[in-house]
Amino acid sequence: MSELTERELAVLALEGRSWRTTGAKERAIREELDLSATRYYQILNGLLDRQEALAHAPVLVNRLRRVRDAKRTER
Repeated sequence: MSELTERELAVLALEGRSWRTTGAKERAIREELDLSATRYYQILNGLLDRQEALAHAPVLVNRLRRVRDAKRTER
């Protein structure tokens, strides 16, 4: 099992935060991580399938997996 990179840890940390205003998360993605929103979500989605991410943030990863699975079921 490989370890999570600093960027991957930062993505998980940012995703775990709550946002009060519209656009605040997207602004933080650009400013704090220097990523486009598209790239951020690609990285995040990849993390949801990794055991390292689950071990690091089990509550967050399991919640996001449930949301992803529900959206897939809707399609």
